[in-house]
Amino acid sequence: MATYIFAGASSGMAMQAATLLQEQGHKVIGVSTKEDTGNYNQWYKVQEYGFGAFPAIDAEIDGLVYFPGTINLKPFHRINENDFTTDFTISALGAAAFVQAYLPQLKKSAIASIVFISTVAVGTGMPFHASVAMAKGAVEGLTRSLAAEYAPKVRVNCVAPSLTDTPLAGRLLASEDKMEAAKNRNPLKKIGTPNDLAQAITFLLGANAAWVTGQVLAVDGGMNKLRLL
Repeated sequence: MATYIFAGASSGMAMQAATLLQEQGHKVIGVSTKEDTGNYNQWYKVQEYGFGAFPAIDAEIDGLVYFPGTINLKPFHRINENDFTTDFTISALGAAAFVQAYLPQLKKSAIASIVFISTVAVGTGMPFHASVAMAKGAVEGLTRSLAAEYAPKVRVNCVAPSLTDTPLAGRLLASEDKMEAAKNRNPLKKIGTPNDLAQAITFLLGANAAWVTGQVLAVDGGMNKLRLL
């Protein structure tokens, strides 16, 4: 049995990934700024995601997944300093702080793995995504840097989704028209589900991905590569 810690544990994809791992007999510890969802073996509430914010957890740790992010979409000329700072702090600095908090325990594991969450907007230029893409671009850079620094002891990978039907994306999918428009923009004509992302995350954490590190796995219905005529 492995033990995993999820930051941003109240997100839809986090809860689905926790369910999949627990069904396999693993232990999943949740850390969130929100109240206990009831989906985890243990739960820790924090005030924010950042340096000094993560609780000491007395457990052997085999894997970390950092879920927090933002969807702050605005025309570039309307993005202010606070927007940039908030997006970068939550997505990138929070991810770095999370790993630093539990790295000593993680390095003791024989199967250590870290998974971050990025976005299709990093690799595919999209209007109104400047702040989000900057922040998640840093996460992809962190992925490769840590994968190199901690190889062969710790594998580090990242999942880059397209639009996924979670509460974070709720305002972008708030009507049937918006749902249909989002589906039609996607090569596979669908919106991602929490399970789509959870399957990728649990794969990267597990033994089937034992020879995978430093990668950004696109789970996006082909949005980052395909242009249909």
